[in-house]
Formats: sequence, C-alpha cells, structure tokens
Amino acid sequence: MMPADQHSNVRRDSQRRNGCLHELTDGGAGEFRSILFPETDESASQPVPSEPVFFHDLNLDQVVASITAAWREYDLTPFFWLPLQQVDTIIYRQEIMRDLESPPVAGAISAFSRDMRQMRKTLPQAEKYYFAYERERQFLSAMQVYLRAVTTLARELADIELCSAGMRSFADYLSTYVASSQFMTLASHAEVIDSALCSIRYYLYIHGSSVTVRLYEDDRDYSEAVETTFQKFRQGVVKDYYVKDREMTGMNHVQEQILVRLACYFPEPFEALVSFANQNTDFLDQKTSRFDREIQFYIAYLAHIRKLQDVGLPFCYPRFDDVSKETEASNAFDLALAEKLLANNTSLVLNDFSLKGAERIIVISGPNHGGKTTYARMIGQIHYLGALGCPVPGTRARLFLFDRLFTHFERQERIETLRGKLQDDLVRVHTILEQATPRSLVIMNEIFSSTMLQDAVFLGREVITRLSALDLLCVCVTFLDELSVLNEKTVSMVATVDPDNHAVRTYRLERKPADGLAYALAIAEKHHVTYQWLTRRISS
Repeated sequence: MMPADQHSNVRRDSQRRNGCLHELTDGGAGEFRSILFPETDESASQPVPSEPVFFHDLNLDQVVASITAAWREYDLTPFFWLPLQQVDTIIYRQEIMRDLESPPVAGAISAFSRDMRQMRKTLPQAEKYYFAYERERQFLSAMQVYLRAVTTLARELADIELCSAGMRSFADYLSTYVASSQFMTLASHAEVIDSALCSIRYYLYIHGSSVTVRLYEDDRDYSEAVETTFQKFRQGVVKDYYVKDREMTGMNHVQEQILVRLACYFPEPFEALVSFANQNTDFLDQKTSRFDREIQFYIAYLAHIRKLQDVGLPFCYPRFDDVSKETEASNAFDLALAEKLLANNTSLVLNDFSLKGAERIIVISGPNHGGKTTYARMIGQIHYLGALGCPVPGTRARLFLFDRLFTHFERQERIETLRGKLQDDLVRVHTILEQATPRSLVIMNEIFSSTMLQDAVFLGREVITRLSALDLLCVCVTFLDELSVLNEKTVSMVATVDPDNHAVRTYRLERKPADGLAYALAIAEKHHVTYQWLTRRISS
C-alpha cells in the first residue's frame, strides 16, 4: 500500500508533466467535503430542495427524469433542483466534468462505483440473513469489497492526471484515508479473519437424512480415483448431472447446523468473526460514501449527453458572469426535444441567441408551430443546466448567472380557482413582478392571448415596461409585434418560413423586425381560413 505522501507526490509530478497544475487555484489543499461543492460554498449544508415550479414549463422534468433513469438507487434528482449561485462553484463542477471525460478517470470511477454497488448488495439484511454466522460472514465479505474498492481507487487516482480541484482534493483525502492506521488495521484484521475461515476444512458424511460433520484428515480423495478408473469407459460427450448452484436468500436449516458444528470444532475464527462484525458496524467512511453518490451526478449527465454527441449534436462548457448581462449561444437546441427526435431518427435544427449592450429582452414572434416556444424553452434550459455546472447544448455559450428563474406559460382554466384565464394570467404575472430582481431570468410564453388585441397590447406593454425597468433578462413569446420595439432593451426574433412556401416552417429563428403577420396568422388559424384550411375545404 502506497503511503499518503507518496500518493500526492506521484499525482503532482504527473500533473506538472501534463501542464494542468498551474492552471488551477489552490482548491485541492483544503479538507475534502463534497465533490459537488467546494469548501467555500455552503450550499452543501442546505436542506433537500423540492422540484422548481418552472420545471414542467421548460420540460426540465423530462430531461432530469431521462438523465437519472438508470441511476435510481442514488436518488440523484434533488441534485438537479439546486442551481448554483457562485461562479467559482460552477467552474469547480465544470473542471470535474472535464476530468471525468478522460477515459482513465472515468474507468477508475466506474470500477469503484461497481464495487460499491456490490458492497451494498452484499451487506446482510435482517430479513434475508437472520442466522448470526451467515450474517456476519456476509458483513465481512461486504467490508472486503469496500476495502478493495477504496484501496484500488486511491492507487489509480494517484497515477492519473487530475486537473480539477475537486478530484485532486478527493484523491488527496482518499490517499490519506487508506494510509491511516485505522484503515490499515481494519484491512489487516479482515484479511486475517477471512484467511482463517477459508482455511477450515472438514468432512461431511451424508447418509439418508443424516448429515455428520467431522474434522478433515489427510485421506485420499476417492472421487479422483473413481473418475480415473472409469475414464476409459467414457465415450464422447456425456450429459452433465452436476447440480448447479441456485441463487438463494439465506441458508437453510441443514446448512445452519453444519456451521454450528464447525464453530464447535473451530471456535477461534468464529469468535473472531462475531467480535469483528460487532465492533465495526460503522466501517463505511461517510465522505467516501457521499462521494460515491455525488459523483454519479456527473456520470449520469455525461452518459446522457454522450448519446446526442454520438449523432453529431454539440455541447460546450458555458462561461458565466455575475456582472455582465451580455449573453449568447451558438448552435443551441432544446435538450428534451433532441432526445425525442433522436428516438425517431429525425434531424434537429440548431439556433443562436445573443443579447449585447443594453439589450435585455428577447421578443419572439412568427407563425404558430414555427419553433417559438421551443426556442424560449431552449434559452431557459441552457441557463439552468449551465447553472448546475453542466455542459450545455451548443458550440459556444456565455451566460449570466441568474438568482431566480420564473416562467409564465399558458395554463388551462381550473374551476377550483374561480378565475378566468385573463385573471389567472394577471395574478401570475403580478407574482413574478413582485418576486423578480435585476438578477432574475423570466421566460414568458403567449401572455394575454385570451383577451382582445387592444387590451393584450396595453397589458403586454405594461408588463414588458416593468420587467425592463428591473433590468432583468427576459424571453417573451408573443403575437404582439408592438412589444418587440418597445425600447432599446428589446430584441426582435422571428420564426422564419420557407420563402417559396409560407406554409413550410424552417424552425430557424432570426434576429429581424417582426413582420406583422403573427397576429393575423393566429386569427386566421383560429377561424380556419388559412391557405391550408381553404385548400382543404375547396378540395372537399
């Protein structure tokens, strides 16, 4: 077993050879606490959050469900409910993500996780292993899996180029842990007891329903003599009559009685086993166990986006700023939609967005079913997933670190609220205006669509004016072209159509003045007098 200081020296020498040590702050020098949060971030001590109210509007509930589907045993979903509030913590996670993209690091963590799953599976459960000796032997086996997993990971991380402060901090902690006298004593005692139990040899005499346990004597193995004698009569391949072991949950009463007899013949190893199990019930190191769960957050996300990367969709690590509100992304897309289209083997249209200078509000207009809502969701998803420290869809992204995210999407009327759609819109918008700050992000989709045009324009102007006064970032999907030219903070984005056939949507959104057709098209579609509807009527 390599001493702790030798682990650290090997790691630092390797990092210097690869030129990554000088690029990092001294984030790995402190005591390791969490692979999700550095020491300077107190978010790790916050209570378990609940699902954000905007998750459904942005389809983030679908995204997170898909990401965590294969990792249910780790309960990763709450990790996706807590966006980060510090740029340094986002960088901390991004560096860990980059480390895990390295095959050696990913391989080491994967093997460790596999062993830890085996350890948890092996740990005795009262309902399965009620017989004491069996339960304690299972406990010893589980501990040995754990000891091997931790020792192997410490050794492998010492030999790998780790560029993230988080992984370096954990590797330093782990190397110190496995070199500690407590860990080495535990490993030594477990090995001694296991060797003593494995060295026990005995006879079983089975006659009818009687089983006799006797001490082993160095007699000849007659089964070999019988096989040798009858070998000359073998003709070709014969049927195998050996009884295969069946997976069982606990010993039967005969096996239990055999163990009782063996404990009488060999009291020392069995007494040592019982004493060892009773004294080390809390053998699992809490920080290592926490790492095993938290590291799956990164692994699950990287595994999810790898499916999309394999078909050519781009992902990047966004650059965050908590001062400048200039934001942009290139070749971005809706992550939930991408997975659906991938399943159907359908291509995906990529889009860009940007806000520069005094620009704060993106006003999206254009024909229905042209990708406007998807575009708004895409911007919300990218900001949120980026604020988790994750790679986001796109080839390049620069984002503002928001404090809160609000959404306002159309809702069906609910009779229990005793409110109509317009009143419900007003109540929900009022709540956003009360709670939003200059650092918030607001995504609004088709507000005030249930009222008359003149009222919708008036209300829309009032809302956008107040949001503009807060100087927050906003995305607004609307059929009201007037909102796109309200002031210098608004930017007009239009869902385009095929110039040769206006009925064909391109799903591309371009920065250009609203063309004035969005509301007309909405009214025409509502009353079934669009080109498609008229053509259908004429042909019938």
